[in-house]
Amino acid sequence: MFADRVTAAMQLVQRLRSYQDCRDVEVVGLARGGVVIAKAVADHLHLPRDVVVIKKISPPFNPELAIGAVAPDGVRFIDRPFAQSLNIDKSYLQEETNRKSQLVKQKMQLYRKGKPPFSAGDKTIIIVDDGAATGATIQAAILWLKKKRAKHIVVALPVAPAEVVEKIKPNVDELIILDTPSAFGAVGEFYEHFDQVEDNEVVQLLA
Repeated sequence: MFADRVTAAMQLVQRLRSYQDCRDVEVVGLARGGVVIAKAVADHLHLPRDVVVIKKISPPFNPELAIGAVAPDGVRFIDRPFAQSLNIDKSYLQEETNRKSQLVKQKMQLYRKGKPPFSAGDKTIIIVDDGAATGATIQAAILWLKKKRAKHIVVALPVAPAEVVEKIKPNVDELIILDTPSAFGAVGEFYEHFDQVEDNEVVQLLA
């Protein structure tokens, strides 16, 4: 159990000390909660920080469930076996991809207003979030960074279920997870304080 996102970030900092003051290393937080983690990690390791917006794709009958996720630049991740098991058809997935892609574009413009285009080429990118329940958003972020030609991809999370860790691990260069509980409902269950992070806070954290 973590007191809050900043407390969790400080524990991640201890596991990421080897990247402190390194050139060509950047911390990227998944909006919105992951940006709180990213700022704390980046500040303590003296690294630049940025943001990526990922929107999950959910089945029509359960908006909280993720069967995939959409990243910027037309990148998406779909858990196809899971989607097929729920009888989700291709037309629905395409419609949701198009809709969520527009949301991703709008939020990226809002959060990164005035910043130069994101570049990951020849960099080590540390992706952080406040946790992962299904891993869909992290998987989409990884695919996006690979498209951006990141040299080295590190995923650092306070909490994620063991089965998600096994899915992510083969796709990254380094994976840091502080806690892998056997019983996992939602990420917020593992925080004493898990307040909603609003858009204006994300903008301030990135300023």
